[in-house]
This record gives sequence, C-alpha cells and structure tokens, in this order.
Amino acid sequence: MNISILVYGSETFLKTLPDQIRDTTAFSIEVIANLNQAVSRVQISPPDVILIQASMDGSLELCCWLKEQTKLSWIYCILLEDRPHILADKPKYDDFWESEMVSAALRQGADAYIWWYPESSSSKNLVKPTAKERLLLAQLTVGLRKAQKYRDLIRTNDLLSAIALSDALTELNNRRALEWDLPKQIHKARLQNLPLSLIILDVDYFKKVNDTYGHLVGDRLLQLLCTRVKHNLRFQDVPFRYGGEEFVIILGNTTCEEALLVAKRLNRVVSDQPFAINNNLSINVTISLGTTCLCDTDDTKGTSLLHRADQYLLQAKVSGRNRVVGCDYLTKTSHLRAVSS
Repeated sequence: MNISILVYGSETFLKTLPDQIRDTTAFSIEVIANLNQAVSRVQISPPDVILIQASMDGSLELCCWLKEQTKLSWIYCILLEDRPHILADKPKYDDFWESEMVSAALRQGADAYIWWYPESSSSKNLVKPTAKERLLLAQLTVGLRKAQKYRDLIRTNDLLSAIALSDALTELNNRRALEWDLPKQIHKARLQNLPLSLIILDVDYFKKVNDTYGHLVGDRLLQLLCTRVKHNLRFQDVPFRYGGEEFVIILGNTTCEEALLVAKRLNRVVSDQPFAINNNLSINVTISLGTTCLCDTDDTKGTSLLHRADQYLLQAKVSGRNRVVGCDYLTKTSHLRAVSS
C-alpha cells in the first residue's frame, strides 16, 4: 500500500514530526503551506492522511471543509495543536478545559487532536519516541487502517459495478450500462460541441436459429457475432447488448454520414462470412441496422435518440432486412437513407 501524507504546515513544523514519519520510504509526504493549494491538492489527488498545523491560517477551516466533502470525508485528519498561547495556558486549566478543547476540534472536523509542544532538535531522542510522538504514530496507524478499508471498499464496489454493468454471455456492456453512459455521452457532446451518433442493430431471423439448432447454438452465435462486431469498431465506438439479439453502439464524435459508413461496414462483415459454431456447423446470418445522430431537440437521457434509431431499425426490417436505414442530419432537417448490402 503506497501511503500518502499531506502536511498542511511549515517546513519548520515538518522537522518536529517523528523520524518514523519523515525518514522512511513507507510514506509519501508532501508539505503545503497555502490553504488554497492544499484544498486543490486534496481535490485532485486525495491523500490517505492529513497532518494539520493548528497555528497555520485556515487550519480549522481546512478540517471543516474536508468533512463537508462527502467523497473526501474518509481522509483521516489529525490536528496538531502548536499555537503558543494555547499551549502556554494549558497548565492553568483542569481536565474539563482540555476535554472542551478536544471536543471543539473534533466538532470542527478533526479526527484526532494532539498537543504538539515544540521540541529542540538537540533534546530529541532519536531512538525512543516521546509520549506525544507515540500518540501521533498511533493515530497515524488508525488513519492508515481507515484508508485501507476505504480502498478495499472501492475495489469491491468497482467489481460489483463491473458485474452489474456487464452482460455475462457476450461480455459487452449491458442495458443498465447504456442507460448510465448515454446521458454522459450526450452531455459531453453538447458541452464540447461534438457530433454524437448511435446504431441499433438486430440479428435477422434469430428465432429461427434457436428453433432449428437450440438455444446453446444461438448463444454461441451471439458470442461470435459480438466478437466480430467489436473487432470492426473504432476506438471511440462503445457497444452494448440492449436485449436478446439487439445491440446498441454509441459512436462518439461521429456525424450521421460517418455513422452510416460504420453501419454499412458492420452489415458487410457480418454477412460476408458464416459463423463457425463448431467443426460440423456453420451458420450464415445477416443483421439490420438503424442509425441516427444527436439533435438539439433530443432529451438529455437519450430516450428520443434511441427511439429514433429504433424506428429506423424497424424500417430496415420492414423493407427486407439485411440493410441499413438512417438519417443524415446535415442542417436543421433530416432525411432517410436506405442502403442494401
């Protein structure tokens, strides 16, 4: 585990930290003395633990801000109390006052609050840590344990998400993944003023394959077809299994004219060569495809975009199958184009 520690404090403050933290390859330590820079660093690359020098301007504000960030609240924040006037007054008060100080720090976002009295380098024991250093090292252990649990949770969630968004048979993204990704692709296209197109394809007479050879052969056919389709897509094209023998392909940064070319190529590579199910069985199949591109009037979820492509797919099937039907959105109008293989 690569452990990262952010120190919000001065270089002088850094020198007061235990040698077990500073002089080890087990930690990656970065020191920042500017509040805005510290916030930016945490947002871009969150550390596992933050050590905060209380006498720094904005120290408590950084603690408070950190715990308000839902996605960053797992970061362990240790506040080291080094303000001279606070340390000087501490012996004058009882345990209740000390408890109140600790409580106030914890309420403002710190996970731990440690009295950090200055210590000259000549008086430091390089072999045996002091009581305050042992406390800091113990709290650091707690923080690292918390960071490890968070990383384990993220890995588990990523695995579960991958399973939930993947089609087990074809290993393509599934319909749930499409419903999650399409709105993001639409938002990106509109934000960057880029074209976006979509293909829906369906295997012609697939029910006949299942009825003739059985569902296991049908499943194998779908696997082989998906492999062939994937190998003939561009890097920006993302395929999904929409349901049964129907598939959707999102074409990023692609115009309607370009989408028609992609669809024609897929139509050709599927029909040109039979699919070898096993040594004794090969099956010829064709596909029908509908293509469309994003319009200004389309909704943000992609419902109208999908519906339009589906209507073009239906027209392709009605007009004889094994063909592409799509629209060219060249200006503010669109017209249909049917292409036979």
